[in-house]
Amino acid sequence: MSRALRIEYPGAFYHVTARGNERKAIFKAKENYEKFIGYFESATERYGAKIHCFCFMPNHYHLLLETPRGNLHTILHHLNTSYTNYFNAKMRRAGHLFQGRYHAILVEKDSYALELSRYIHLNPVRARLVSDPSRYAWSSYSVYVGMGKGLEWLEKGFILSQISSDERRAQRGYEKYVKEGARQKMERPLEKVVGSTVLGSEGFIEWVRARWIEKKDVSRDVPALRSLVRWPDLSMILKETEKVFGRRTAESRRVALYFSHRLSGVSLRQIGKFFGGIGPSAVTQNTRRFGDRLGEDRGLSKRVDRLKKALSE
Repeated sequence: MSRALRIEYPGAFYHVTARGNERKAIFKAKENYEKFIGYFESATERYGAKIHCFCFMPNHYHLLLETPRGNLHTILHHLNTSYTNYFNAKMRRAGHLFQGRYHAILVEKDSYALELSRYIHLNPVRARLVSDPSRYAWSSYSVYVGMGKGLEWLEKGFILSQISSDERRAQRGYEKYVKEGARQKMERPLEKVVGSTVLGSEGFIEWVRARWIEKKDVSRDVPALRSLVRWPDLSMILKETEKVFGRRTAESRRVALYFSHRLSGVSLRQIGKFFGGIGPSAVTQNTRRFGDRLGEDRGLSKRVDRLKKALSE
């Protein structure tokens, strides 16, 4: 199983979803929904979460979440684990309630928060549970349009401010905006997500790539991030290696294999095929042996470091 998104920083903004295991219901009674809302409130108090909007569907939930402390995992662990423990005790069951890990998309807040909030609030309408989102009790929509009470912890101000600075005008404008979305066949904002990971402008994606991905050692078991990383391809690695270590020499082959394994993001099987049909174990063995040499040969290590820098530019 691939790892979940781990791009976390203070002020990050996410669209989060979590589904019931085997798509089974995670809410079976009114008190279940109310209990989960209570965990949302405690997440704001204990972990500083800013919850902008939410929608609880029978077998999954949607959430727009901001993390001033850069603690996405802690917040989601609190929500999902606390509710699972409650639900299991209530229903006298055991085991996982949610299907695998939650899914979180990093979002450019200023550009997409309004559109995503409409998408979330229209979930019950798309599922044909109600014809009007204001008739659905288990979302933040009624608070947005001034029909619901309570939920003082809900951060509705940012999204409404994109409609109007006047609260009543913002509420009316937001209601019109959402209902227009219900009448028209709107493009799903999540269709614009890059690599199942980031939603934003080209500038935002470039910033995420440079600041949070390319400076880290992104491993192969995070496939969602591969499309965001500028992996050097195998042909480029071989070409650049031969400039430094000689054309078609045994050493250039060893170095190219090493960097193909470490930098390309390509599977071991594909690497082996590119280098003449060698097996995956031969690729990893070359990496291990060459890595040992780098630790012993300072001159070789310096040449390899310079080549790595060229390949990473």
